[in-house]
Amino acid sequence: MSHPPHSSAAPGRDGAIRVGRETQGRRGKGVTVIVGLPLSAAALESLATELKRRCGTGGTVRGGVIELQGEHRDAVVAELSERGYRVKRSGG
Repeated sequence: MSHPPHSSAAPGRDGAIRVGRETQGRRGKGVTVIVGLPLSAAALESLATELKRRCGTGGTVRGGVIELQGEHRDAVVAELSERGYRVKRSGG
């Protein structure tokens, strides 16, 4: 599986999921990106739907990366940690 060039949210070699924020190429609008989830495409879609509902926002799955509109890193990190994933915040 190839990942898009998300410099601030590139998956690490430690197996942790990275939750970062990006604005590049989005006309200044920030999105929360979640990279490194070891899930199938269907499971990623399902998780994305649940995260969008929890955060009250829109989003998509693109190239194995979940993108949520807006700044939701804290909520996403909390939710994924509750589900037993090892999560790290990345970026500023």
